[in-house]
Amino acid sequence: MTDFTPNEMMTIAASRALTSKDVCFVGIGAPSAACNVARLTHAPDITLIYESGTIGTAPDVLPLSIGDGELCETAVTTVAVPEMFRYWLQGGRITVGFLGAAQIDRFGNINTTVIGDYHNPKVRLPGGGGAPEIATSCGEIYITLKQAKRSMVEKIDFFTSFGHGEGGDHRERLGIKTKGPTKLITDLALWEPDPVTKEFTVVSLHPGVTRDMVQETCGWTVKFADDLKETPAPTADELKTLRDLNERTQRAHHGKAA
Repeated sequence: MTDFTPNEMMTIAASRALTSKDVCFVGIGAPSAACNVARLTHAPDITLIYESGTIGTAPDVLPLSIGDGELCETAVTTVAVPEMFRYWLQGGRITVGFLGAAQIDRFGNINTTVIGDYHNPKVRLPGGGGAPEIATSCGEIYITLKQAKRSMVEKIDFFTSFGHGEGGDHRERLGIKTKGPTKLITDLALWEPDPVTKEFTVVSLHPGVTRDMVQETCGWTVKFADDLKETPAPTADELKTLRDLNERTQRAHHGKAA
C-alpha cells in the first residue's frame, strides 16, 4: 500500500463524494483541493462554482482566495456576485456546498467567526462570507475538517452557518427545505448524520485509525455506526493527482510557475 498522510486521506475521501453530475459551490482550502481532485479524476464533468461568481472553473493550481485570477481565467463564465447568490444559489441550482470550519458541533453547525466571546474574542476569524447562505440554500452540504478537540466542540462559540441546529427536524421547523450537512470528512474518519437525531455518526474509519483515536480528538461522546467500515486507501492515481496539484500550486504561489 502506498504511503499517504492523514490530510491526503481526508482530501481524497472528500473528493470521492462528488460526481460529474454535481454543481458544487466550493470553499477555499481543503474543500477546493477535494473538488479539484474529483474534477481531475473520476468527475471530469463536475461544475465548480466559487463565491466570486466564477462558474465552471477548472484551475490548474489551487486558488489563494475567491479573488484569485486563476478562477476567472479558467471559468466558462463569470457573473456578478448578486446574480451568483440570487439566481444560482437561492434559485436552487447548486447541488452541493463544500465548506470548512474552525469549530463544528455534533449537529454540523459551523463557526468561522470568533473563538471565545463575540465582543471580546480570543481569536477573530475571517467570518462567514457566503457560507451561511451556502449552508441553507445548497441541496446538501459536505464539510472537511482536521480532527481536534478545539475544533470539534460540544458547543460552538458562534453560529456562523446553520447545520441541523438542535438536531431532529430543526431545519424543517425553520422552513429550510434543503438537506443540510450530509457528510463530514475528517483526517480520521467519515461521518454522516443519524437519520432521526441528525447527530453526526462515524460510518467509516480511515486505514490505521482506531475508535480511540477518533474519540481522543473529539469534544463530544462519539457514536459509531453498527456496520462500521474502513475507508478504502487512496489509489496511486488519486495520490499522484493530488500531489501534482499541490506541487503546481506551491510553485505558482512562490513565483516559480513554469
